[in-house]
Amino acid sequence: MAQPIISFKNVSKEYILYKNEQERFKALFIKPKKPKINKALKNVSFEIHKGESVGIIGDNGAGKSTILKMITGVAFPDEGEIEVNGKVAALLELTAGFSTEMTGRENIYLKGYILGLNDEYIRTIEERIIDFAQLGDYIDQPVRTYSSGMRLRLGFAINVNIEPDILVVDEALAVGDASFKKKCKDKINEIIKSGVTVLYVSHNENSVAEVCNRAIYLKKGQLMFDGDIPTAFEKYKEGKAKK
Repeated sequence: MAQPIISFKNVSKEYILYKNEQERFKALFIKPKKPKINKALKNVSFEIHKGESVGIIGDNGAGKSTILKMITGVAFPDEGEIEVNGKVAALLELTAGFSTEMTGRENIYLKGYILGLNDEYIRTIEERIIDFAQLGDYIDQPVRTYSSGMRLRLGFAINVNIEPDILVVDEALAVGDASFKKKCKDKINEIIKSGVTVLYVSHNENSVAEVCNRAIYLKKGQLMFDGDIPTAFEKYKEGKAKK
């Protein structure tokens, strides 16, 4: 079998929970004596191959966001091994990495550098990004002058136009007015149909079934099921009923 595009082997991750920002700041200098620990992931293993569309389901705190952060390189495991073989576009924190003093056009290059792209490649997709974002003359104004919606548009436009190998999507993503949301959804569907590997976070069975051919169900940091979508949601509903 071909090498997986994403591989998690016995991955675990813990976070210290702080009561407030003051406690978090104090912990930079003094190690907490009895910290409250959140075990975000507990010995999680799975493989995803090129071209698969996989739904990730589970309640808040199940570990979905931690997995996505690790795939995008924002977080790292305490134990275990992770391999990601391809360019990742994450439709999650769309404005992360923007400089508010730089223009929208300059931020296209900045975000591109963060994603590991070179000048030559960014130039080939620059106008495509600008056309998709529909920001008009604002593209050459500092991002600090943008509304939150305009920033999201630019972030989305960059991520969907970098020709990713892996697309990470949160269904809860909302960008702009109704017509722009439809444009975003159509673009996501176009990327999916092109054979890109997709990780899709949702609580809606119909939505997952429409996009994916497999689902991973997480509960309190543990992988409870990995397989067909109807069974995954059946186990998810059983898990919620046992709360």
